[in-house]
Amino acid sequence: MVSCVFPGSFDPVTKGHLDLIARASAVFDRVTVTVMYNIHKQGSIPVDIRTEILQKVCSRFHNVSIDSWDGLLADYMQQKNERIIIRGIRGSQEAEQELLSAAANSMLNGRVETVFFPTNPALKGISSSAVREILSFGGDISAFVPEEAAEEISALLSKKN
Repeated sequence: MVSCVFPGSFDPVTKGHLDLIARASAVFDRVTVTVMYNIHKQGSIPVDIRTEILQKVCSRFHNVSIDSWDGLLADYMQQKNERIIIRGIRGSQEAEQELLSAAANSMLNGRVETVFFPTNPALKGISSSAVREILSFGGDISAFVPEEAAEEISALLSKKN
């Protein structure tokens, strides 16, 4: 059985994230989507609620599970006995950042490999920060987030503004 971990802040989950999860679930036997605490960002949505939303939007995938972690990804990978990290790449600037992260994870845990998926071109302009910005100006995020979570995400993030 070949499994992978898709780590991220998912603050909030987007259609881009969901596309990557769907593609990974078709390639790997098991996918663990892991909500990571980001020390560089104050989360807009609490981690436990992000986890609940991900469980809802990923329920259609029989081989996807949701987890969360407050620590180094390399440590998570070791504790869970996982070897493959998947990451999406939207462009060259993001690729450079992801390559640096992959190298650091490999240095911290020599068993870890990172596999990169190019972003679906139709979803390239979607990011969690774009969703938060659109909502801060009262915009409609329905084109950016999974349909079954749009109202909840709007309500959660509108409270922050």
